[in-house]
Amino acid sequence: MNATMWETLTDFTKWLGREGHCKVDETPKGWYIQYIDRDPETICRQQEMEKKKKQELDDEERNAKFIEELVRRGKEGKEEELPVFTELKRENEEEKVAFNLNKGQSSSATAAPKSSTLGPSPLQTIASVKRKELGHTSSDTKDKKKKSALDEIMEFEEQKKRSLRREYWLHTGIVVKLITKKLGEKYYKKKAVIKEVQEKYTAIIKMIDSGDKLKVDQTHLETVIPAPGKRLLVVNGGYRGSEAILDSINEKNFSATIIIDSGILQGRKIEGVQYEDISKLA
Repeated sequence: MNATMWETLTDFTKWLGREGHCKVDETPKGWYIQYIDRDPETICRQQEMEKKKKQELDDEERNAKFIEELVRRGKEGKEEELPVFTELKRENEEEKVAFNLNKGQSSSATAAPKSSTLGPSPLQTIASVKRKELGHTSSDTKDKKKKSALDEIMEFEEQKKRSLRREYWLHTGIVVKLITKKLGEKYYKKKAVIKEVQEKYTAIIKMIDSGDKLKVDQTHLETVIPAPGKRLLVVNGGYRGSEAILDSINEKNFSATIIIDSGILQGRKIEGVQYEDISKLA
């Protein structure tokens, strides 16, 4: 510090914080410094990330409401009201029933035409048949509706699983590589372990070789592919959060074949997983 205006490194650190060049935090373990990147591209990227985060929250709320509606429909098993066919009955079997077959005449003329005594009504027979058919149709429709709601839930969950790709992929306990020179040449291309994830896009990492702790943005990190047979974590995509074992690597397609090693899908082989979707477990 002899060639500067600051007597100590602490004074220099405080000045960086006052001037807004860095975020400075004093902790029991010492000073933590995070460089504030004011590059227009970085600011634009951060604004886009905020928009995407808000959109993801809105999508999650809509998905939750949609699932609740499907579950409610499945439980209630409501069906559309069907027309009810009633039986044609006569209180007095000896009473004569008259039909007016003359079009355009008033209803008062219904008593004038010739009347005839009916035996068993054809409509009565049709009504009884309809009632039997409705009995079977009602139960079939109910089962179909329940099945349809369950199918919709299953299809929705499958689509949701396929669309689990997110803009953020940081997970604790994985090995990553620093790909920025802004923190110094000694950290460039070095490996570290993520100890903590803050607000989805920021990680507290510990360098493997030096043990230094740094606070970095997701854009300054990349995943690390382990050797075949080693354990890894799926950090993005349909199997996000699942632990697996690396089976093989396809260098031409920049993809890998993995074997799920946790959960109900344990032992399942997944092909064509992209490099950026998996990372070595510490």
